[in-house]
Amino acid sequence: MQDDVVSVTRAHLFGTWRKQRGWTPLNAVKGEGCYVLDASGRSILDFSSMLVCVNLGYSNRAIAEAVASQIGTLPYVIPSMTTVVKAEVARLLKEVLPEGLEKFFFSTSGTDAVEAAIKIARLKTGRPKILSRYFSYHGSTSGSIAASGEVRRWFVEHFGKAGDVVFAPPPYCYRCPFKLKYPECGIACVEVIDHIIKNEFGIAGIIFEPVVGTNGVIVPPEGYMERLQEIARENDVLLIDDEVMTGWFRTGKWFAVEHWGVKPDILVTAKGLTSAYVPLALTAVSREIAEHFEDNFFAHGHTYEAHPVGLAAAKAAIQEYRRLRIWENVERVGRYLGRRLRELEERHRSVGEVRGIGMFWAIDLTRDRNTREPFSVYADKYAGNSTMAERLAAEALKRGVYLLGYVNNLVIAPPLIATEADVDRGVDVLDEVLRVSDQEARG
Repeated sequence: MQDDVVSVTRAHLFGTWRKQRGWTPLNAVKGEGCYVLDASGRSILDFSSMLVCVNLGYSNRAIAEAVASQIGTLPYVIPSMTTVVKAEVARLLKEVLPEGLEKFFFSTSGTDAVEAAIKIARLKTGRPKILSRYFSYHGSTSGSIAASGEVRRWFVEHFGKAGDVVFAPPPYCYRCPFKLKYPECGIACVEVIDHIIKNEFGIAGIIFEPVVGTNGVIVPPEGYMERLQEIARENDVLLIDDEVMTGWFRTGKWFAVEHWGVKPDILVTAKGLTSAYVPLALTAVSREIAEHFEDNFFAHGHTYEAHPVGLAAAKAAIQEYRRLRIWENVERVGRYLGRRLRELEERHRSVGEVRGIGMFWAIDLTRDRNTREPFSVYADKYAGNSTMAERLAAEALKRGVYLLGYVNNLVIAPPLIATEADVDRGVDVLDEVLRVSDQEARG
């Protein structure tokens, strides 16, 4: 049966973001806590919350029961109708979102939420352009992939972009594009954003991940986020905060911008909103933006907007974050995770930098510590070459640990319920597999 499931999947379904030849998907049959059981009975530690989304781990009874109850009561209504669960989730969101975000649009994925945000920004301002950053990922649909500053955009952009996007450098201190050092640099990577806005016509908003996600968990240096907000306000452009990965306590706060006191005009989130139990995403906007659409046409919608089953999962998940006081576990275990990962930085010459916040970390692989040359770059991914991060992730999976490896980084983001024992198991496997990259490193 195991072979049949895999072969049918392989024959008739697409594997995402890859060439199809050679894809042999793992057949997962059950999840419990931080572990997934495959069809052979092997227990696999999920050390990246799959795609940094299963925040509350597997088999959370409260979410499962809420979903089942909603399906049995009212599985769907047209978006122009309302339900009790719509109002309940709206009230909860007002309590937990950053101050000033007051009106909401629900969709089914992070990429849908970003599409809505970009469209809303253009409709509100009457301007066509979005400023994004390199090393960002905002989704796979036309507008969101156009705003993604990484290799997945390369495969499709020659067909034409969905609107205008301009890019700025990321706050990537380890490999600074300006060859400068913080803080003597004056945070040049944010000041250039001001320069771009002043020299580009028609920028509606700045879209940003407060902590870069799959492209390396890049945490901005002190002063960066505060200055970014100043630049947006001074130039009258909207701040679009992409919290698809960083929301829901992944960094230790409800939302990552809270670390810096930033108040976005638009916030998008998904993944941890339901702990990935049911597809649901959110685009939240300020009162000023909401009022614009009182007398202007809101040109957006989905059949599954505000789906009652997704909302039931969101309500239960928000209540679970509170009941479990999940921020306390993120603080304690996240600190321990960072300490254990930095031990790897000291032991392995192929580890260039370990960085992160809360329970969101990355290992930046380096072929040469002296020059900071990476093992793999976007051009390798575009050419279809096997990257070192993918090789190490495959080696970890053989040892019973799932890791998200992308281009030149390993993303370590276990479920927020993880224990120190779970961390030890994951780090011990990382310690083993990094010997593979060490053999090809120098310096």
